[in-house]
Amino acid sequence: MALLKRSEVEPHEDYGFFGPGSVVWKVWSYPTSLTVGFQRSVVVEELDPPLVAAVHGTQGIYRRPRTRYDRTLRYFAMVAFAGSREVCRAADVLVKVHSKAVGRLPYGEGTYDANDPASQLWIQLTGWHSILYAYEKYGPGKLTAEEEREYWQACATAAEFQTCSPDDVPRDREGVRAYFERMRPQLSASPIARQAMAHLLRADLVLPPAPLWAKPASLVVARALRIATVATMPRWMRELAGIRQSRILDVLIVPVMKASFALAHLSPRLELLLLGRQSPSTVAVVAPMKLGIAPRHEEVLTPAEARARHGFAKPAEAHLDLRARQMTRVLDDGLAPSEQGLIESQDTLGPLA
Repeated sequence: MALLKRSEVEPHEDYGFFGPGSVVWKVWSYPTSLTVGFQRSVVVEELDPPLVAAVHGTQGIYRRPRTRYDRTLRYFAMVAFAGSREVCRAADVLVKVHSKAVGRLPYGEGTYDANDPASQLWIQLTGWHSILYAYEKYGPGKLTAEEEREYWQACATAAEFQTCSPDDVPRDREGVRAYFERMRPQLSASPIARQAMAHLLRADLVLPPAPLWAKPASLVVARALRIATVATMPRWMRELAGIRQSRILDVLIVPVMKASFALAHLSPRLELLLLGRQSPSTVAVVAPMKLGIAPRHEEVLTPAEARARHGFAKPAEAHLDLRARQMTRVLDDGLAPSEQGLIESQDTLGPLA
């Protein structure tokens, strides 16, 4: 893959919901975010029983690990960097995609629904916390108190594109810690959770096939990312999930990753080149920001303004008929869910294969 040229980049329609100078662009644009930060988030998420049941039920991470990773990372990046219309459309179609992830819990009683607000809040906070934690550990370090307040306020803004309520998003580090403490008794390392976490820690599964001469380097990169991601996980979480790594590796990986990420961050084009190997469809989302290409309209919108302008419903209120039909189809009729949302999502989130 060649270095991307400015002339090859399509500008976004507007700055979306954050824009230049925002703490979101500062943190999410650093190479720790869409690598270790993202990997940590998808691994830790699997400890939530309803979420891992949905993941296991669809089997997407096993049947098509590269495209599933690519599409999910693209969505994460879109919320931070894409234009408002693109984000609204992606959030809308994601509700349809999640409508098929419904069923009965494989362990214990009850059902799961990927659109459930509690599951969506878990995803939102785990993702934003992981991105920030990776930035602090392997990047420039901690934010100022003012920047951190802005960051969690931005997290609440981004939550408007999930089915959860932004009112449930903590606005500071203490609130985030309290949320995770409340969640801790509910977390479980079931067999399917352990399987998913071990699978998602294998970065080699999402990298493109490498020529024979490059395979050793590719394996080293994948191994380093795994070590770095595990090093961000607290000991109790590793023990719960059966993940083992020595304290020596936890310490040694820090200067290696800090130096590697700092070096990559010197060249926006190099960052895009590396991102293209990990997630090809995300490059078009991130490139305008990385290369300083202004959108067609230099404005930042609120989610309410964007929905009114572009004609989208709040995700929590979107496609209720489809969601009800999927529940009936799966829970009452015993049939497989419709693939409608997944098929429709390809134009927005990228191809399935």
